[in-house]
Amino acid sequence: MMSAEMTVGDLVDLLSRCDRDAPVRQAMNPFFPMAHRLAQVVQSVDQTGQTVVYLAEGRDENTQLGHLGPEVAVALTWQEPVQAPPRRPRRSAGGK
Repeated sequence: MMSAEMTVGDLVDLLSRCDRDAPVRQAMNPFFPMAHRLAQVVQSVDQTGQTVVYLAEGRDENTQLGHLGPEVAVALTWQEPVQAPPRRPRRSAGGK
């Protein structure tokens, strides 16, 4: 990406490396990561006269798919990788 904003060309280049049959999801809200289905692509013009493209989620109740998988949140650098704490030996039934 050359500019601060991703362009349609940047997005097409990134998507061209992906499986064409894979469903597209939108990751939203880094502080409470959720996955959503995309439903529409709309081209418009902003207040400055620049052409912009919006990717929109659907309007039905099944649009929000639930929590974003932790591996995706880590890949997006929205959260740190978490490792399980080391296992400690369990006490015997006698309490010792």
